[in-house]
Amino acid sequence: MIALDQLLSRLKMDHLQASLDSLCEHASKQDLNYREFLEQALAQEWGGRHQKGLESRLKQARLPWIKTLEQFDFSFQPSIDHKIVRDLAGLGFVERSENVVLLGPPGVGKTHLAVALAVKAAEAGHRVLFMTLDRLVSTLVRARQENRLDRQLQQLTYPKVLVLDEMGYLPMTREEASLFFRLINRRYERASTIVTSNKSFMDWGEIFGDQVIATAILDRLLHHSTTLNIKGESYRLKDKRRAGLVTTPTTKEEGASHEAGSEPMKEH
Repeated sequence: MIALDQLLSRLKMDHLQASLDSLCEHASKQDLNYREFLEQALAQEWGGRHQKGLESRLKQARLPWIKTLEQFDFSFQPSIDHKIVRDLAGLGFVERSENVVLLGPPGVGKTHLAVALAVKAAEAGHRVLFMTLDRLVSTLVRARQENRLDRQLQQLTYPKVLVLDEMGYLPMTREEASLFFRLINRRYERASTIVTSNKSFMDWGEIFGDQVIATAILDRLLHHSTTLNIKGESYRLKDKRRAGLVTTPTTKEEGASHEAGSEPMKEH
């Protein structure tokens, strides 16, 4: 008869094998029956495998940091519809291969929400990848120069959730816009793409340098999608105010500014 340790090793139940003694001791103290003990033993193995798989998926995702929806300060951004975010957190959009577009000025939490949804997807067992738009474009251009564009596009189609951050910060050439369209077209109705942008859809023609390509991209990106338009103050400015690095103008100062005909500073 094969020894228990050998059986666990051959079955690759490493997590159960590592905690078997403590599980047996717990079962004895709690007077568990065979079925209850088996349930706990298998739950221990599954939990270990799930955690290891999650850690691997998060590492492969290349997220800039780990943020969750629970950490998001919704009270600071009242323009966000909580119901829509809760629906997105249920990951129905991933199962249906739909997209999410997060619009708003810099610092309002677009990337936080995108990363939080990506973490949710990874926890559910989905393959996830995060890329800034600049890095994505560089990757596609280099692949084209090295005659491996089709293989690169196929690799970028595999992730069930692809987060593309910072759309609109840098303009694209016509060639770069064409490459981006090919990727969006590949993923269309096959996998979910989350995009963050500081530009409204009306300005996307400027981003891609071609209104025709911009229209084609928007057509595929928005056909099955949810759009969140975040209108609020930058979290970074809020933190600076708390630290006393930025002062909030008084009502009297604001009135004097308007009377002088001055315009508010725009963040580019």
